[in-house]
Order: sequence, then structure tokens, then C-alpha cells
Amino acid sequence: MTAATQSREVSSAAQADTAGKELEKLASDHGVTTIADVVVSKIAGIATREVDGVHDLGGQTARVVGKLRETLPGSTSLTQGVSVEVGERQAAVDIGIVAEYGVAIHDLADGIRNNVISAVENMTGLEVTEVNITVHDVHFAEDEDGTALVADAQPRVQ
Repeated sequence: MTAATQSREVSSAAQADTAGKELEKLASDHGVTTIADVVVSKIAGIATREVDGVHDLGGQTARVVGKLRETLPGSTSLTQGVSVEVGERQAAVDIGIVAEYGVAIHDLADGIRNNVISAVENMTGLEVTEVNITVHDVHFAEDEDGTALVADAQPRVQ
């Protein structure tokens, strides 16, 4: 067994012990704490938006509905683009994003996973079993007249 494998096993065992201790907080002799899906969705949505390189959450339909919702006072949706399944002790999260152009998508996905897992586990005590990420689109910076700006773009010859 290599040192890296031993280190991963020790780290996994430490995480399992920590998760087990946190899960004990959800049920005690004095009662049970139930965490609603919407709570986990909001935490995951906020944690995702905190990661640099995320332009927006949700697919095209969710973004259109979100834009309409923003026109109504007090109707900001923190759960747009986030779907969760919450059990008694575990949660699974699905997130749809629009990435900023130029960001390494695999690094962005790793950053989102780490941030979401950390936020959900720390705030709820639930074990996050998976964070699935779907990249629906890539956002390009635009100038005032709506023309896409790409640093290495060549002028079009007609």
C-alpha cells in the first residue's frame, strides 16, 4: 500500500468519524431535527454562486423564469438551477450552471463540489453523497452594443 493510499484511507476514516458525530446532532434524546429540501437547495445555490467562474445557475428555461421572477419585488430565487434529494442523514445535489468563458470547466466543477459539500455538511450536519453538475452554457463578456468580445477573435472578412 502506498503512502498516498494510506493517507486517503486515514482522511476518509476521519471524515466518516466527523460526519457520524455531526449526524448524531440531528437526532437526540430530546427530539429530531428535520431539514427541508428547500434549505439544502438554498445553501447549495449560495455556495455555488460564491465560486469564481459561475455566471448563472440553471438551464435556459430556469434562467428565463428567474429573470421574470426578478422583476417582482422580493422574489429572488436562491434555488434556481439546484435540485436536491434529502434523506434523514444524507443529501444528493444536482446543479445546472452557466460557466464564464475561459474558465477551466473541470476545475470549476471541482471548486463547486468542494464549496457545496463544505457548506451543506457544515450548516446541516447531513452527509453529501454526491454533487452532480451540468454545464448548460458558456457566457461571453459583451460590450454595450451586445457584440460578443473574444480576446483572440479575428475580424471577419466579407
